[in-house]
Amino acid sequence: MNMKRRLTIPPLAFAPPQSAGHPLEIVQFHAWRLKEPVSGRRYTVVELQSRSGETGYGEGGPVPAAEIVEARAAIQGRRVTESEFVRARLAGIPAMEAAVGNAMLDLFSKSRKVPIYQFLGGPTRFKARLLARLEGSDEASAAAPLERAKRQGFRAFTLPALQRDAMIPLQEYVDRVRAQVAKMQSMGGSTAEWVLDGAAAMTPGDAATVAKALERVHMIWFDEPTNVLTTDGLAKITDESVMPIGLGRKIHDIPAFQNLLRQASVNVLRPGLGLNSLTKIKRIAALAETHYVAVAPYHEGGPIGAMAGVQLAAALANSYAVDVPVPTADRDAAMRAELTSGNKEAAENGFAALMNRPGLGFEVNRKALDTYSEERI
Repeated sequence: MNMKRRLTIPPLAFAPPQSAGHPLEIVQFHAWRLKEPVSGRRYTVVELQSRSGETGYGEGGPVPAAEIVEARAAIQGRRVTESEFVRARLAGIPAMEAAVGNAMLDLFSKSRKVPIYQFLGGPTRFKARLLARLEGSDEASAAAPLERAKRQGFRAFTLPALQRDAMIPLQEYVDRVRAQVAKMQSMGGSTAEWVLDGAAAMTPGDAATVAKALERVHMIWFDEPTNVLTTDGLAKITDESVMPIGLGRKIHDIPAFQNLLRQASVNVLRPGLGLNSLTKIKRIAALAETHYVAVAPYHEGGPIGAMAGVQLAAALANSYAVDVPVPTADRDAAMRAELTSGNKEAAENGFAALMNRPGLGFEVNRKALDTYSEERI
Protein backbone atom coordinates (compact mmCIF):
# COMPACT_ATOMS: atom_id res chain seq x y z
CA MET A 1 0.00 0.00 0.00
CA ASN A 2 1.38 3.35 -1.05
CA MET A 3 1.05 5.78 1.83
CA LYS A 4 2.35 9.34 1.86
CA ARG A 5 3.19 11.20 5.01
CA ARG A 6 1.93 14.75 5.15
CA LEU A 7 3.69 17.49 7.09
CA THR A 8 1.15 19.58 8.93
CA ILE A 9 2.12 23.21 9.36
CA PRO A 10 -0.02 25.16 11.81
CA PRO A 11 -1.56 28.33 10.38
CA LEU A 12 0.31 31.55 11.10
CA ALA A 13 3.23 29.58 12.50
CA PHE A 14 5.50 32.58 12.32
CA ALA A 15 3.01 35.09 13.70
CA PRO A 16 0.72 33.42 16.24
CA PRO A 17 -2.26 35.51 17.29
CA GLN A 18 -1.91 37.30 20.58
CA SER A 19 -4.55 37.35 23.26
CA ALA A 20 -6.59 40.55 23.28
CA GLY A 21 -6.55 42.93 26.21
CA HIS A 22 -2.81 43.00 26.89
CA PRO A 23 -1.51 46.37 28.18
CA LEU A 24 1.04 46.53 25.33
CA GLU A 25 -1.47 45.81 22.57
CA ILE A 26 -1.52 48.54 19.92
CA VAL A 27 -4.98 50.09 19.86
CA GLN A 28 -4.40 53.41 18.06
CA PHE A 29 -2.32 54.26 14.98
CA HIS A 30 -1.92 57.78 13.61
CA ALA A 31 0.47 59.11 10.98
CA TRP A 32 1.39 62.54 9.64
CA ARG A 33 2.96 63.26 6.27
CA LEU A 34 5.09 66.34 6.96
CA LYS A 35 6.69 68.90 4.67
CA GLU A 36 9.02 71.71 5.70
CA PRO A 37 7.68 75.05 4.43
CA VAL A 38 10.72 76.37 2.54
CA SER A 39 13.05 73.49 1.69
CA GLY A 40 10.18 71.10 0.96
CA ARG A 41 11.92 68.32 2.90
CA ARG A 42 9.40 65.53 3.57
CA TYR A 43 9.16 62.78 6.19
CA THR A 44 6.54 60.69 7.96
CA VAL A 45 5.81 60.53 11.70
CA VAL A 46 3.87 57.65 13.27
CA GLU A 47 2.17 57.67 16.67
CA LEU A 48 1.20 54.40 18.36
CA GLN A 49 -0.90 54.10 21.50
CA SER A 50 -1.07 50.98 23.62
CA ARG A 51 -4.05 49.71 25.58
CA SER A 52 -2.39 51.06 28.73
CA GLY A 53 -2.59 54.60 27.27
CA GLU A 54 1.15 55.04 26.63
CA THR A 55 2.20 56.59 23.31
CA GLY A 56 5.30 56.19 21.17
CA TYR A 57 6.60 58.10 18.14
CA GLY A 58 8.76 57.11 15.20
CA GLU A 59 9.91 58.79 12.01
CA GLY A 60 10.53 57.40 8.55
CA GLY A 61 11.03 58.70 5.06
CA PRO A 62 8.23 60.10 2.87
CA VAL A 63 5.57 57.56 1.83
CA PRO A 64 2.22 57.73 0.04
CA ALA A 65 -1.00 57.44 2.03
CA ALA A 66 -1.72 53.95 0.67
CA GLU A 67 1.43 52.55 2.27
CA ILE A 68 0.55 54.13 5.61
CA VAL A 69 -2.88 52.48 5.46
CA GLU A 70 -1.23 49.14 4.64
CA ALA A 71 1.12 49.48 7.63
CA ARG A 72 -1.74 50.37 9.95
CA ALA A 73 -3.68 47.26 8.90
CA ALA A 74 -0.60 45.10 9.44
CA ILE A 75 0.10 46.12 13.03
CA GLN A 76 -3.34 46.91 14.44
CA GLY A 77 -3.90 44.66 17.43
CA ARG A 78 -0.26 43.49 17.63
CA ARG A 79 1.87 44.06 20.70
CA VAL A 80 4.71 46.55 20.80
CA THR A 81 7.08 43.66 21.57
CA GLU A 82 6.54 42.12 18.13
CA SER A 83 9.28 44.06 16.40
CA GLU A 84 10.50 41.09 14.36
CA PHE A 85 7.02 40.48 12.97
CA VAL A 86 6.79 44.14 11.98
CA ARG A 87 10.25 44.14 10.41
CA ALA A 88 9.35 41.15 8.24
CA ARG A 89 5.80 42.30 7.47
CA LEU A 90 6.86 45.81 6.42
CA ALA A 91 10.07 44.83 4.64
CA GLY A 92 8.59 46.01 1.34
CA ILE A 93 7.83 49.46 2.82
CA PRO A 94 11.17 50.36 4.43
CA ALA A 95 10.17 53.91 5.43
CA MET A 96 7.20 52.52 7.36
CA GLU A 97 9.33 49.76 8.89
CA ALA A 98 11.55 52.52 10.25
CA ALA A 99 8.70 54.71 11.50
CA VAL A 100 6.59 51.92 13.02
CA GLY A 101 9.57 50.03 14.44
CA ASN A 102 10.92 53.14 16.15
CA ALA A 103 7.48 54.08 17.50
CA MET A 104 7.17 50.59 19.00
CA LEU A 105 10.63 50.94 20.52
CA ASP A 106 9.79 54.35 21.99
CA LEU A 107 6.53 53.04 23.43
CA PHE A 108 8.09 49.89 24.90
CA SER A 109 11.00 51.84 26.42
CA LYS A 110 8.53 54.23 28.05
CA SER A 111 6.58 51.28 29.49
CA ARG A 112 9.84 50.07 31.09
CA LYS A 113 10.74 53.65 32.10
CA VAL A 114 14.16 53.57 30.46
CA PRO A 115 15.73 55.58 27.61
CA ILE A 116 15.91 53.87 24.24
CA TYR A 117 19.70 53.65 24.39
CA GLN A 118 19.47 51.68 27.63
CA PHE A 119 16.82 49.36 26.22
CA LEU A 120 19.15 48.70 23.26
CA GLY A 121 21.98 47.67 25.59
CA GLY A 122 23.76 51.00 26.18
CA PRO A 123 25.17 53.27 27.13
CA THR A 124 28.48 52.73 25.38
CA ARG A 125 29.08 56.50 25.67
CA PHE A 126 27.47 59.49 27.34
CA LYS A 127 27.52 61.87 24.38
CA ALA A 128 27.12 61.42 20.64
CA ARG A 129 29.05 63.17 17.90
CA LEU A 130 26.83 65.14 15.52
CA LEU A 131 27.46 65.73 11.83
CA ALA A 132 25.70 68.76 10.35
CA ARG A 133 24.22 68.04 6.92
CA LEU A 134 24.26 71.41 5.19
CA GLU A 135 21.67 72.43 2.62
CA GLY A 136 23.00 73.87 -0.61
CA SER A 137 24.74 72.77 -3.78
CA ASP A 138 27.87 74.97 -3.54
CA GLU A 139 29.82 77.09 -1.06
CA ALA A 140 27.58 80.12 -1.59
CA SER A 141 24.30 78.34 -0.80
CA ALA A 142 25.88 76.34 2.04
CA ALA A 143 27.18 79.45 3.83
CA ALA A 144 23.95 80.26 5.72
CA PRO A 145 23.33 76.75 7.10
CA LEU A 146 27.04 76.54 7.99
CA GLU A 147 26.76 79.64 10.16
CA ARG A 148 23.57 78.27 11.77
CA ALA A 149 25.28 74.96 12.50
CA LYS A 150 28.30 76.69 14.04
CA ARG A 151 26.00 78.73 16.31
CA GLN A 152 24.33 75.48 17.40
CA GLY A 153 27.65 73.98 18.45
CA PHE A 154 28.45 71.69 15.51
CA ARG A 155 32.09 71.02 14.64
CA ALA A 156 31.71 68.45 11.84
CA PHE A 157 29.95 69.18 8.57
CA THR A 158 28.91 67.49 5.32
CA LEU A 159 29.77 69.39 2.17
CA PRO A 160 27.88 68.52 -1.05
CA ALA A 161 30.41 68.04 -3.84
CA LEU A 162 30.00 70.03 -7.02
CA GLN A 163 28.37 68.03 -9.80
CA ARG A 164 30.36 67.57 -12.99
CA ASP A 165 28.96 68.74 -16.29
CA ALA A 166 29.78 66.36 -19.13
CA MET A 167 31.49 69.20 -21.02
CA ILE A 168 33.93 69.99 -18.19
CA PRO A 169 37.32 68.24 -18.46
CA LEU A 170 38.08 65.98 -15.51
CA GLN A 171 41.11 67.92 -14.28
CA GLU A 172 39.18 71.19 -14.34
CA TYR A 173 36.38 69.55 -12.36
CA VAL A 174 38.83 68.21 -9.78
CA ASP A 175 40.38 71.68 -9.43
CA ARG A 176 36.91 73.16 -8.84
CA VAL A 177 36.12 70.60 -6.13
CA ARG A 178 39.48 71.26 -4.48
CA ALA A 179 38.79 75.00 -4.50
CA GLN A 180 35.28 74.42 -3.10
CA VAL A 181 36.64 72.34 -0.23
CA ALA A 182 39.33 74.92 0.55
CA LYS A 183 36.75 77.74 0.64
CA MET A 184 34.43 75.82 2.99
CA GLN A 185 37.30 74.85 5.27
CA SER A 186 38.25 78.51 5.50
CA MET A 187 34.66 79.46 6.35
CA GLY A 188 34.35 76.65 8.92
CA GLY A 189 37.48 77.58 10.84
CA SER A 190 40.45 75.57 12.07
CA THR A 191 38.43 73.32 14.38
CA ALA A 192 35.96 72.19 11.70
CA GLU A 193 36.05 68.72 10.19
CA TRP A 194 34.47 67.78 6.88
CA VAL A 195 32.78 64.97 4.98
CA LEU A 196 32.55 65.29 1.19
CA ASP A 197 29.17 64.10 -0.12
CA GLY A 198 29.33 62.69 -3.63
CA ALA A 199 25.58 61.91 -3.61
CA ALA A 200 26.32 58.76 -5.67
CA ALA A 201 26.66 61.00 -8.75
CA MET A 202 30.23 60.26 -9.88
CA THR A 203 31.63 57.47 -11.98
CA PRO A 204 34.14 55.25 -10.16
CA GLY A 205 36.93 56.80 -12.25
CA ASP A 206 35.95 60.38 -11.41
CA ALA A 207 35.48 59.51 -7.75
CA ALA A 208 38.91 57.88 -7.59
CA THR A 209 40.53 60.97 -9.10
CA VAL A 210 38.75 63.32 -6.66
CA ALA A 211 39.62 61.09 -3.69
CA LYS A 212 43.27 61.00 -4.69
CA ALA A 213 43.38 64.79 -5.15
CA LEU A 214 41.91 65.43 -1.68
CA GLU A 215 44.03 62.97 0.32
CA ARG A 216 46.16 65.72 1.86
CA VAL A 217 43.05 67.69 2.87
CA HIS A 218 42.21 64.97 5.43
CA MET A 219 38.45 64.79 5.03
CA ILE A 220 36.77 62.49 7.59
CA TRP A 221 35.44 60.39 4.70
CA PHE A 222 34.11 60.55 1.14
CA ASP A 223 30.38 59.83 1.32
CA GLU A 224 28.56 57.88 -1.43
CA PRO A 225 31.08 58.71 -4.16
CA THR A 226 29.32 56.49 -6.73
CA ASN A 227 26.21 54.40 -7.25
CA VAL A 228 28.31 51.61 -8.79
CA LEU A 229 28.57 49.24 -5.82
CA THR A 230 30.23 46.35 -7.64
CA THR A 231 33.52 44.94 -6.41
CA ASP A 232 35.42 46.33 -9.41
CA GLY A 233 33.76 49.74 -9.21
CA LEU A 234 34.56 50.25 -5.54
CA ALA A 235 38.05 48.77 -5.91
CA LYS A 236 38.77 51.48 -8.49
CA ILE A 237 38.31 54.07 -5.71
CA THR A 238 39.86 52.26 -2.75
CA ASP A 239 42.90 50.95 -4.63
CA GLU A 240 43.91 54.40 -5.90
CA SER A 241 43.38 56.41 -2.71
CA VAL A 242 43.56 56.18 1.07
CA MET A 243 40.48 58.39 1.46
CA PRO A 244 37.94 56.60 3.75
CA ILE A 245 34.69 55.72 1.96
CA GLY A 246 31.13 55.84 3.36
CA LEU A 247 28.34 53.84 1.70
CA GLY A 248 24.82 52.54 2.27
CA ARG A 249 22.39 55.46 2.52
CA LYS A 250 19.83 53.93 0.13
CA ILE A 251 20.20 50.31 1.26
CA HIS A 252 17.56 48.73 3.49
CA ASP A 253 18.41 45.05 3.09
CA ILE A 254 20.76 43.47 5.65
CA PRO A 255 22.32 41.03 3.12
CA ALA A 256 23.24 44.01 0.92
CA PHE A 257 25.16 45.53 3.84
CA GLN A 258 26.84 42.16 4.39
CA ASN A 259 27.92 42.20 0.75
CA LEU A 260 29.49 45.66 1.12
CA LEU A 261 31.41 44.47 4.17
CA ARG A 262 32.51 41.29 2.40
CA GLN A 263 33.99 43.37 -0.43
CA ALA A 264 36.15 45.25 2.13
CA SER A 265 35.56 48.49 0.22
CA VAL A 266 33.79 50.53 2.87
CA ASN A 267 35.15 52.28 5.96
CA VAL A 268 31.91 53.82 7.28
CA LEU A 269 28.51 52.16 6.89
CA ARG A 270 25.69 54.67 6.34
CA PRO A 271 22.30 52.98 6.89
CA GLY A 272 19.52 55.56 6.49
CA LEU A 273 17.42 56.37 9.54
CA GLY A 274 14.49 57.00 7.21
CA LEU A 275 14.66 53.47 5.77
CA ASN A 276 15.83 51.33 8.69
CA SER A 277 14.54 51.02 12.25
CA LEU A 278 16.94 51.43 15.17
CA THR A 279 16.82 47.72 16.03
CA LYS A 280 17.64 46.85 12.42
CA ILE A 281 20.58 49.28 12.32
CA LYS A 282 21.85 47.77 15.57
CA ARG A 283 22.04 44.40 13.80
CA ILE A 284 23.85 46.01 10.86
CA ALA A 285 26.30 47.64 13.28
CA ALA A 286 27.03 44.28 14.90
CA LEU A 287 27.99 42.92 11.48
CA ALA A 288 30.13 45.98 10.77
CA GLU A 289 31.95 45.64 14.08
CA THR A 290 33.28 42.21 13.11
CA HIS A 291 34.91 43.89 10.08
CA TYR A 292 36.27 46.83 12.14
CA VAL A 293 33.98 49.20 10.24
CA ALA A 294 32.37 52.27 11.83
CA VAL A 295 28.67 53.17 11.59
CA ALA A 296 27.34 56.68 11.00
CA PRO A 297 23.59 56.59 10.23
CA TYR A 298 22.58 58.76 7.30
CA HIS A 299 19.65 61.14 7.80
CA GLU A 300 17.90 63.63 5.56
CA GLY A 301 14.58 63.80 7.43
CA GLY A 302 13.14 65.47 10.52
CA PRO A 303 14.23 66.11 14.10
CA ILE A 304 12.47 63.09 15.63
CA GLY A 305 14.55 60.79 13.44
CA ALA A 306 17.74 62.73 14.18
CA MET A 307 17.24 62.44 17.94
CA ALA A 308 16.42 58.74 17.59
CA GLY A 309 19.83 58.48 15.93
CA VAL A 310 21.46 59.99 19.02
CA GLN A 311 19.79 57.33 21.18
CA LEU A 312 21.11 54.65 18.84
CA ALA A 313 24.65 56.06 18.86
CA ALA A 314 24.76 55.65 22.63
CA ALA A 315 24.04 51.93 22.24
CA LEU A 316 26.64 51.15 19.54
CA ALA A 317 30.29 50.44 20.26
CA ASN A 318 31.31 51.38 16.70
CA SER A 319 29.20 54.52 16.26
CA TYR A 320 31.08 57.43 14.70
CA ALA A 321 28.56 60.23 14.14
CA VAL A 322 24.88 61.01 13.62
CA ASP A 323 23.60 63.09 10.69
CA VAL A 324 21.53 66.16 11.59
CA PRO A 325 20.08 68.19 8.68
CA VAL A 326 20.65 71.92 9.21
CA PRO A 327 18.17 74.07 7.26
CA THR A 328 18.89 77.36 5.55
CA ALA A 329 15.50 78.98 6.22
CA ASP A 330 14.42 80.23 9.64
CA ARG A 331 10.90 78.90 9.04
CA ASP A 332 12.21 75.37 8.55
CA ALA A 333 14.37 75.63 11.68
CA ALA A 334 11.38 76.91 13.67
CA MET A 335 9.24 74.00 12.50
CA ARG A 336 11.86 71.45 13.52
CA ALA A 337 12.21 73.01 16.97
CA GLU A 338 8.44 73.11 17.42
CA LEU A 339 8.02 69.42 16.59
CA THR A 340 10.33 68.44 19.46
CA SER A 341 9.01 70.98 22.00
CA GLY A 342 12.16 73.10 21.72
CA ASN A 343 15.32 72.77 19.65
CA LYS A 344 17.01 69.45 20.43
CA GLU A 345 19.30 69.51 17.39
CA ALA A 346 22.14 71.32 19.10
CA ALA A 347 25.60 70.35 20.27
CA GLU A 348 28.32 71.42 22.65
CA ASN A 349 31.73 71.34 21.00
CA GLY A 350 30.35 68.96 18.39
CA PHE A 351 28.66 66.50 20.74
CA ALA A 352 25.10 66.02 22.01
CA ALA A 353 24.58 64.92 25.61
CA LEU A 354 22.22 62.01 26.15
CA MET A 355 18.68 62.65 27.32
CA ASN A 356 18.01 60.35 30.25
CA ARG A 357 14.22 60.42 30.22
CA PRO A 358 12.27 57.32 29.10
CA GLY A 359 11.89 56.58 25.40
CA LEU A 360 13.19 59.24 23.03
CA GLY A 361 13.76 61.55 25.97
CA PHE A 362 11.54 64.46 24.92
CA GLU A 363 7.89 65.30 24.28
CA VAL A 364 6.72 65.29 20.68
CA ASN A 365 4.45 68.27 20.01
CA ARG A 366 1.29 66.70 18.61
CA LYS A 367 -0.23 70.09 17.85
CA ALA A 368 2.80 70.94 15.69
CA LEU A 369 2.35 67.67 13.82
CA ASP A 370 -1.16 68.75 12.89
CA THR A 371 0.00 72.25 11.96
CA TYR A 372 2.72 71.18 9.53
CA SER A 373 1.04 68.08 8.17
CA GLU A 374 0.21 67.71 4.49
CA GLU A 375 -2.06 64.85 5.46
CA ARG A 376 -3.01 63.06 8.66
CA ILE A 377 -4.00 59.39 8.49
